[in-house]
Amino acid sequence: MREQDLLDHLKSYLTDKRIAKFETVLSQRTTHFTVATEDVYQLHNTSAVIRSCDVFGIQEVSIVEEQNTKRIDREIAMGAQKWVDLNRYHSVKTCISTLKERGYQIVATTPHKNDCDLQDFDISKKSCFFFGRETEGLSDEVLNSADCFLKIPMVGFTESLNISVSAAIILQYVTYKLRRSNIDWKLSEHEKLKKQLDWCRKTIKSYDEIVERFYQVEN
Repeated sequence: MREQDLLDHLKSYLTDKRIAKFETVLSQRTTHFTVATEDVYQLHNTSAVIRSCDVFGIQEVSIVEEQNTKRIDREIAMGAQKWVDLNRYHSVKTCISTLKERGYQIVATTPHKNDCDLQDFDISKKSCFFFGRETEGLSDEVLNSADCFLKIPMVGFTESLNISVSAAIILQYVTYKLRRSNIDWKLSEHEKLKKQLDWCRKTIKSYDEIVERFYQVEN
């Protein structure tokens, strides 16, 4: 209850337009699907994937950095890193274990396994789509741990796409199907409340001082 009261107070520091935007975006957010990138070398690729996640309503992204540790390219991400939750891992094994504990199946996106074409993908299961390094692709650890393999049908000479392009194509398709299904894919009311508080923290200047004064008055 106090969190709701705090949110109501914080909204007084936001414009009506911003409040409406928060509510509209959250109504389309999901954790039914999530994305993981594994040791992507080019900084702009990871940033572009995060941007696509924001665009298509994916709330969480896992970034595995066993070999390559870099900051997010803010220019490419276009501020998406503020609105999407980033979970960083130094081990792909830990990342996979955590995701599976949360009920996600591991989906290896690769053109080398003849398992499932994108249009045949079962959207009913909670899924994490793994995207690998630009040249080597996904590691054997991901491939051996994968519950299924997913590929984008291609008819040209080139056998693969840039990972940020692949991510955008896959996310657009699966989220389009998800929103037209009967699956319970939306965030809970409690999750929406938590996320609005987080977005207020990232939006409002002097957020900490405002919250401190709020609780002093409450007490």
